[in-house]
Amino acid sequence: MIYSTATIPVNPAGETRLTREQVWKGLELKARDARLFLPPGLCTRCDVTEESPTHFVREATIAGADLREIITLEPLRKVTFFQATGPREGAIVNELFEDGTGELQLKFYCYLGLRGKVSDGPEEQAEQAQFDSDTGYKAALLSTLKRTREMLANGTLDRG
Repeated sequence: MIYSTATIPVNPAGETRLTREQVWKGLELKARDARLFLPPGLCTRCDVTEESPTHFVREATIAGADLREIITLEPLRKVTFFQATGPREGAIVNELFEDGTGELQLKFYCYLGLRGKVSDGPEEQAEQAQFDSDTGYKAALLSTLKRTREMLANGTLDRG
């Protein structure tokens, strides 16, 4: 199994301050259309195909892999991506919270396996190393906040 986690401050020194509401809008937009947040060409399809009061279903092609995710939103707090189909199974979570000093933090954590692969085998170990690397999910969190700030600055994200 793959377990990875990363936490970053939402408002480090020198960056435009974001409110919880603004970060939440960015997270929700990313959940609905990853193409807006991922590097160009990485996500070539991202469509919400079902919607209910408790969740929505997204079908996407990311890094050449077709996947289906059931996504739950806990407004202003947490987005959970359940991997229904695709190369991975399990859950990926993005969570907003205040630390002990009251500063807003964005946390990623996941618990995943690779479908059809040996648990803790070489493929999962390689995936674990990628998730934990400097180009893994910590970089994705930083990129999400950067893109949210860009959208705020160019007027495509409400100031909320």
